Amino acid sequence: MTAQLALGTYRCQAIPEAAVRAAASGAHWIDTAPNYATGQAQTLLAPALAAHPLLNVSTKTGYFTAATGTDAVNDGVLNQDQATAGHSLAPDYVRWQTRRNREQLGRDRLDLVLLHNPERTHPGDRPTLHRAIRDAFAVLEEAAAAGHVAGYGVATWAGLEEEAFTVGELLALAAEAAGGQHHLAAVQLPVSLVMMTPIVQALHGRGPLPAAAGAGLRVMASAPLHGGELPAMVDQELTDLIRPGLTPAQACVLAVASCPGVTNVLLAASGAPHWKEAADAVAQPSLTAAKLREITGVLASP
Repeated sequence: MTAQLALGTYRCQAIPEAAVRAAASGAHWIDTAPNYATGQAQTLLAPALAAHPLLNVSTKTGYFTAATGTDAVNDGVLNQDQATAGHSLAPDYVRWQTRRNREQLGRDRLDLVLLHNPERTHPGDRPTLHRAIRDAFAVLEEAAAAGHVAGYGVATWAGLEEEAFTVGELLALAAEAAGGQHHLAAVQLPVSLVMMTPIVQALHGRGPLPAAAGAGLRVMASAPLHGGELPAMVDQELTDLIRPGLTPAQACVLAVASCPGVTNVLLAASGAPHWKEAADAVAQPSLTAAKLREITGVLASP
């Protein structure tokens, strides 16, 4: 099955309009974070979420703007040094930010709360990092028990590829935090024809994608167009190798959407033409594993 398209609001220039368009097109998920759009993304999304109560939203805790840091200090959940860092997994902060996310998004219950680039905490010190993740998961388990969060997970840029943690370790930390049955439900990581290590690993049954799929986790592929840079790097020959008749952008999106284990492809499409182009791509039949091996082999060759 080809993965579903979801709206990613990082670098999205017209969030309210994009959210309405995504909902109208049948998208099931919107992804955001409290630091996106200089701290305004969640408030900008609230009207569309109110109008489409069945639309799922994933948000995050970890990074925050300077203004949010000041609020957190004033509320006693961070000290000044922690606020200056711009990132925290401290339990009091995670609890406070999750409540603030609910208020800003206008949702009593959040579908997903993801720890945002947890690898930034205690880099190079895996045991301490894992304790911090476990303690943050424990807070999110509390929120799940209270009915405020349906599930949680990790949104990472480099943590899985650099093995600061593995999917198996995240599952174990969640079970430890919950004391048994847990609510770890998703991972988010970059997957593209530039950052294609997860694709190559998945084609050999290794890495985070098969591990997540085997555990029944949602896998959200971020940056499928590598910040919009990738289509200009894909020539007609590569596009035709992926699938004749597609645009370079569509070819890139289809490759990610066809990767085993990926359930959602996050696209920050601000305009209607870009969203439709991507939606048409994921409506295509998936690329076969053999075709993905051919594509990654060509890209990996010197």
